[in-house]
Amino acid sequence: MTTGGPGIPDGVRDWAIAVGVAVTLLVTGLSGQHSATNLDLLGYVLLAVGGLALVARRRAPVPVLAVTGLCAVSYQAVGFDVPAVAYLFAVYAAVREGHRTLTIAASVTMLAVLPLAALASLHDAGEAFTQARGALEIAWLIAAGAAGEALRQAERRADEAERTREETARRRADEERLHIARELHDSLTHQISIIKVQAEVAVHVARKRGEQVPAALLAIQEAGREATRELRATLEALRDDDTAPPRGLDHVPELVERARTIGLDATLTIEGQRHDVPAAVERTAYRIVQESLTNIVRHAGAVTASVRIDCRPDALAIRVDDDGKATPDTAPVPGVGLLGMGERVTALGGRLRAEPRGEGGFTVQAELPVDRAS
Repeated sequence: MTTGGPGIPDGVRDWAIAVGVAVTLLVTGLSGQHSATNLDLLGYVLLAVGGLALVARRRAPVPVLAVTGLCAVSYQAVGFDVPAVAYLFAVYAAVREGHRTLTIAASVTMLAVLPLAALASLHDAGEAFTQARGALEIAWLIAAGAAGEALRQAERRADEAERTREETARRRADEERLHIARELHDSLTHQISIIKVQAEVAVHVARKRGEQVPAALLAIQEAGREATRELRATLEALRDDDTAPPRGLDHVPELVERARTIGLDATLTIEGQRHDVPAAVERTAYRIVQESLTNIVRHAGAVTASVRIDCRPDALAIRVDDDGKATPDTAPVPGVGLLGMGERVTALGGRLRAEPRGEGGFTVQAELPVDRAS
């Protein structure tokens, strides 16, 4: 429920105003010392209904304007000389919601009809006009309408200022993203291209000579190609013109196969029925496997590694184990890769555990919910 003030729900405020106005109208009507006739009873009902109708002034300002106006005319007709306070509140609410023309037309009609209604009970034109003028002063109408219009304009300016702030923030974010893309392109593309070309030339020369190409050189060649693809995809995403499909579960076997070419005995197991997995979850799963295998090759000193992906109806579970040199006694120093994994998983509302295994080696376990990811 929204609030209309500090800690006060709108519903409570509406009921408080409606009840307060209804009580005020009833007290004013009772002070007129009317006899307990059927018409007096009808007048009290009209006073109460006119005030309580204000509960709905936010949701239905035009119907409330009509109800309060009819009630004011009706209780004037049965002899109650009570100001049209509820109608003024309705005028304020209707103008605040932008119904200015309709409110002006209704108010002009009210000013014309009220003397006729008062004449029905007084039978004296002079007294009827005096009572009608007291019930609904033109100055009150102008004040109520002006207050509603002033608040409407203030809210409109506040909304416009908020939209301007959002557009400015979005524009700055776009500019920063393009700046990062340019920096990445200028600082990394040239160096990666050199590594890739040099590795390909070395492989070509070795094969031309009939020599056996070292596995490490082939790995460098493939890593250069993959780095080029990844950098291109990153730059395209930063520039918001990414047309290539993002990396996901379908590309995990390539990661495992690439680890095998480097000499790591890596295996992949995928269990469960694959459901509709959000793209953000697929990208994160791919990055977790990629980072885990990269860390194993670089730092673990492992011979074997296993990648296990469990596709559940509500989550995607990833586990990467190795038989490297990590032990429970050696606390891992979290690097940029592990921190990045943690941030990705946390952003999706998942859980990540990365620590040495009891039997030796290292394990990375992540659980990514598929129902809350966007």
